[in-house]
Amino acid sequence: MIDTQNTPASQRVANLASAHSRMRRPFIAVAVGAVLTATAAGGAVFAPAALGAIPSEHALEQAADAADDGKIALVNAESLNNVVAQVEFSLPTEQTEIDLSDLTAEVQRLTEADQLTSEEVVDLTADVVQGTTILQSKTSDLQNALTAGKEAEAARVAAEAARAQAEAERVAAEEAARRAAEEQARLATANTPEGAKATARAMAAERYGWGEGEFSCLAKLWTKESGWNYQAYNANGGATGIPQSLPGSKMASAGADWRTNAATQIAWGLGYINGSYGSPCAAWGHSQAMNWY
Repeated sequence: MIDTQNTPASQRVANLASAHSRMRRPFIAVAVGAVLTATAAGGAVFAPAALGAIPSEHALEQAADAADDGKIALVNAESLNNVVAQVEFSLPTEQTEIDLSDLTAEVQRLTEADQLTSEEVVDLTADVVQGTTILQSKTSDLQNALTAGKEAEAARVAAEAARAQAEAERVAAEEAARRAAEEQARLATANTPEGAKATARAMAAERYGWGEGEFSCLAKLWTKESGWNYQAYNANGGATGIPQSLPGSKMASAGADWRTNAATQIAWGLGYINGSYGSPCAAWGHSQAMNWY
C-alpha cells in the first residue's frame, strides 16, 4: 500500500473521515426527532431513510473534486497504456499495462453522489482518493520504465550503427588493400620488359587502332631506345624511361607516377609517336635514318 501521509490525498481522506463522523450525529438526531414527532401526533410514523442520509454540500464538493482528480489520473494512465502498447522494444518491467477498471467504476459511482447516502459518499470519496493516488504512482512507475526502455533502445541502436559503421570501414579497408595489392601486382608485371610490351600492344590497339604490324615497329624502336626498361636513363642527354623522353618530366602529362610506372611511360610514348609521326613504323623509319626519333 502506498504511503499517503502528508499528501493532498491523505488530507482529503482525513477530512472526509472527520466530516463523516460529524455528519452522522446530527442526521441521527434529526431522524429520531422525526420519529418522535410522528409518534406524538398519533399518525403513521414516516421517517424516510434519506432524511438521515442526505450528503452535505461539503461532502458533495469533496466527492466532485475526488472524481475530477480520478478522471484526470485515468486519462493520463490510459494515454500511457496506449503509448506503451505501440512500442517495439522491451521495457524493464513486468507490468506494462495499468489496470483502470476499479478506479473507473468508483469514479463513475462517485459522479452520481447525489443518489448515495452520506456514509456511502464519504467512504466512496475516500476510496477514489486512495485509488487515484495509487494509479498516479503506477503511472509514474510505468512512465519511468518507458523512459528507461527508450534510452536502452537508443543505446542499442547507436551501438548497432557503430558496429555497422565499423564493419563497413573494415570491408572498405580490405577492399582498398586488395585493390592496392592488385595494382602493385599489375604494376610489377607491367614494369618488366615482357609486361611492358604486353601493355603497349594492348594500349596501341585500343587507343590508336594499331595492329601487329605497327607493334612490330614499336617493339624494335623501344628495344633500341631503352630495352623496354622503365628505369632506363641516358646520362649523356637525360633521356628517360622506355620511350626515352627528353626530359623525363614531359611524361608527367600522362601521370604523376611516370618515374615508377611503365604503363604511364608507354601511354605518353604512344601519344608522342602519334602526334609526331602518325605511327610507330614511321617513327621507326625516322630512327633508322637519323638515329633518333
